[in-house]
Amino acid sequence: MTPNDAFFVRYHLSDLPTKIDPVTFRLSIGGHVGAPLSLSLTQLKRDFPVQEIVAVNQCSGNSRAFSDPRVGGGQLGNGAMGNARWRGVSLRALLDRAGVRAGASQVTFNGLDAPPVDAIPDFIKALDIDHARDGDVLIAWAMNGADLPFLNGYPLRLVVPGYYGTYWIKHLHEINVIDRQYDGYWMKTAYRIPDNDCHCVVPGQRPDKTIPIGRFNIRSFITSHKAGDVVAAGPVVPMRGIAFNGGSGIASVQLSINGGRDWQDATLGEDQGRYSFREWRFAGTFPKGQHDVKVRAVGADGETQPSGALWQPAGYMRNVVEAVQLEAI
Repeated sequence: MTPNDAFFVRYHLSDLPTKIDPVTFRLSIGGHVGAPLSLSLTQLKRDFPVQEIVAVNQCSGNSRAFSDPRVGGGQLGNGAMGNARWRGVSLRALLDRAGVRAGASQVTFNGLDAPPVDAIPDFIKALDIDHARDGDVLIAWAMNGADLPFLNGYPLRLVVPGYYGTYWIKHLHEINVIDRQYDGYWMKTAYRIPDNDCHCVVPGQRPDKTIPIGRFNIRSFITSHKAGDVVAAGPVVPMRGIAFNGGSGIASVQLSINGGRDWQDATLGEDQGRYSFREWRFAGTFPKGQHDVKVRAVGADGETQPSGALWQPAGYMRNVVEAVQLEAI
């Protein structure tokens, strides 16, 4: 789990709420429903089954800084992701209580953060109705056993397991069911990816068609060592790291200590659920010299990581096989 005080923070809008009273706060559920709701925090915690899920939240632009050629946007390294245990109520339970009417198409979500000027669109995201009702999407009030920190969404946050953080609305206060496809800026124009099998284009080009970004692709990282570290030649060197994907779960992780010519299986750690980081461990033996150590993961659905970086104009969804250069002496 990523500690709450180390969890990454990302905002689109700068007009944040300066005071949230947990007693007077209400979550509204309306739109294309039979019985609109206005629920207090007490009602949410008391009147609905409590649900927990361990899930990774990852920014769409995680690792954007490594794009070549460079792309615009926040120049993020690999740190815009974290794994936490989220506690709250299933979105499906709330929608069922409100009574979704026939013809419902999507559900929209809005938080208390607001644009600093009228020309900037409010940050509203949408999920298809079947996704919203899949039982995994959560309205969370707790993170790793504590109230949500303010910068991670207090008092309520939308948790969309397996999907990029753009959908994880913070300070959530308004849910609306609609009978059409939502065409707001942050769905129709922003956070779009190439509409092809690899969600990529030739570097420097633009896609012919795009679709909204959605589910994670598979990733793995070495977390025990960083580039330039020195290890002992001869004795066993313990290594560890993490792997995750969009919800099929991790089937295997492999390491290569010779730049990808040969691969060996790592040992998978405890399974915290299909949306969680999956820890792996590996015992490597290094002869003297320089070593290009690579890690790759395979999902339960057969998805693997590409050996070369895929490119797109927004710098989203980077998941190339990661490498760390070590010296054994």
